[in-house]
Amino acid sequence: MNAPPKTPNASGWKPGTPVEGHNAMSGPDTATGNRALMLEEPLLFEIGHVEQTGVDLPEPPKDSGRGANRLGGFDRAEAIGLPGLSEPETVRHYTRLSRQNYAIDLGLFPLGSCTMKHNPRLNEKVARMPGFADVHPLQPVDTVRGALEVINELAFWLIELTGMYGVAMSPKAGAHGELCGILCIRAALEARGDAREVILVPESAHGTNPATAAFAGYRVEDIPATAEGRVDLEALKARLGPDVAGVMITNPNTCGLFERDMKAISDAVHAAGGFVYCDGANFNAIVGKVRPGDLGVDAMHINLHKTFSTPHGGGGPGSGPVVLSEALAPFGPLPFTARTKDGIVHLVEEENAAEFDHTQAFGRMTAFHGQMGMFTRALTYILSHGADGLKQVAEDAVLNANYILRSLEDVLDAPFGPSGPCMHEALFSDKGFAEGLSTLDLAKGLIDEGYHPMTMYFPLVVHGAMLVEPTETESKAALDQFIGALRSVAERAVNGDETLKTAPHYAPRRRLDETLAARKPVLAWQEPNPPSGSPSLSEQGGR
Repeated sequence: MNAPPKTPNASGWKPGTPVEGHNAMSGPDTATGNRALMLEEPLLFEIGHVEQTGVDLPEPPKDSGRGANRLGGFDRAEAIGLPGLSEPETVRHYTRLSRQNYAIDLGLFPLGSCTMKHNPRLNEKVARMPGFADVHPLQPVDTVRGALEVINELAFWLIELTGMYGVAMSPKAGAHGELCGILCIRAALEARGDAREVILVPESAHGTNPATAAFAGYRVEDIPATAEGRVDLEALKARLGPDVAGVMITNPNTCGLFERDMKAISDAVHAAGGFVYCDGANFNAIVGKVRPGDLGVDAMHINLHKTFSTPHGGGGPGSGPVVLSEALAPFGPLPFTARTKDGIVHLVEEENAAEFDHTQAFGRMTAFHGQMGMFTRALTYILSHGADGLKQVAEDAVLNANYILRSLEDVLDAPFGPSGPCMHEALFSDKGFAEGLSTLDLAKGLIDEGYHPMTMYFPLVVHGAMLVEPTETESKAALDQFIGALRSVAERAVNGDETLKTAPHYAPRRRLDETLAARKPVLAWQEPNPPSGSPSLSEQGGR
């Protein structure tokens, strides 16, 4: 039986033809380009035709009274230049692409300092309840009393868990929360007429910390780390002075270590007249075990989408409430919730700030009150775990990370392994790899083993860094499988296996030139060779 003819579309691609160089799997070519159930998928422009539509619509009726159609002058002036696909074609396209992605529902996600853990479906069920899923920020306050109760209850828990005095709920993510905390510090200093201009940031802090301080108008100065990866307390004390507004410190830090001198650091900064900002992105490792307020912290953001288990892939959504000390709470942004003696939760805005004795707020971080879906998920997570469960979260996260650290330190260099246990993430380096092989090669080899690579080349204080965070939601069996895969690839790197340089070999795409892709990204599809006599997309107005 003869195969049906393959009709090329506008780009020249013929349906059923392998896309040259796209599929990296070894083995004989297939007629379709598919490899068993891993289906090859071209771009939308390579599938459809710009001169066709996926559905036929009738011409809009004429308005007999005005002699024109009912589009009100919004008729399309030129061709849109997009390929027309039917509904099945569109659904299949995106479903096939999704099969080439990696997700926490497929396997362990070892990204260090990102806390990519399983998200309980209970959280999602509650967030989708009517009244939460469809709440709107412009609704009258009297119609969203339940939502305000959720915000206020979550605020109570965050204050209780951190040992702080107040909390700003509106920041939308970690870096947004950092900015909120630094602006609180600036407002407090300005209120006492103190024009300090320097923020100290240790080498072991998150990269957003110096960026946030600079964005807020401060000059940033580094504080070195000790040989064991922690803040050099003596160097910090030596730099403190009347020009230092505060310190931004990540604890646990990006080396996966707890800052043992945190209380001494806070005491020294306070004695010098400054404030202490703690990056709380790694609160996952100490929740229920340590209260930052007891360590002298003045402000700390909490990534609800990390510590309290809410999906944050693809850049969002996020939520970064900021807990504040008694010294900074009066300067916290609007709006916030407050419960009066009659038991009613009120939303405190500019018009009623004086009634709640909050006239020193530095302003607003966002138009409304924050991420309602994130609040609902986080509170569900907290209430379902309880105080004892949250303590176990931290203990299991630390246990899992140390299990990985000690299971691999014989084949991968662990620069801070000799200094004792890590916290929630294990840090390795490329020391000991055969000449010519790097951390990037190991990461690409790990893809062949079915895992998304760990965080690479971060923190910068370690050469060829590999930062692994297993989180508390992985079983020992899952960890053992991951350890076996990583050990295998690490041994190949140590022994000089040249095939790692061309990995991945089994992924849908081969290794890309990532530097070129970052510096010269191709963000728009260009028709390679339009058929003779046919208008190009640019001529049709589509691009």
